Amino acid sequence: MMPIDVREVLADPSQGGAYFVDARESDALAEAAQALDFAVVRIELAGCGSKHRALERFAQALRFPAWFGGNFDALADSLGDLSWLRARGYVLLLEHTDMWRQADDENFATLLDILNEAAVVWGEQGVPFWALMPLPQEQLDKLAI
Repeated sequence: MMPIDVREVLADPSQGGAYFVDARESDALAEAAQALDFAVVRIELAGCGSKHRALERFAQALRFPAWFGGNFDALADSLGDLSWLRARGYVLLLEHTDMWRQADDENFATLLDILNEAAVVWGEQGVPFWALMPLPQEQLDKLAI
């Protein structure tokens, strides 16, 4: 069997979306995305226990314009625009999502919906959009159950 070239997968706009990935692969995925001239943005969510704080981190990391409203509708609008961050594709690395995911699972699920919808919108324009959430292998195994 031929090994999969991660760059081919990342370059395919129809495959984009929000995915949990093995944390050990995080740097290799970022390097592959950079090799494709994608914008790679790390969003540090350590210590976020609320939607409000997480949205602040998104706004900061992605350099959202001043009009960003700090709610999920504004996040969806901003992720669907990104005109201030032009690139051939986008890879968001959402680091340390555990605390927020466990403290506020409902809002975290809404975030995943927004990220997946952004991937669809960008994919329809032929632009790959990925939101990757690195987790240690043992946590990935628990999600698979």
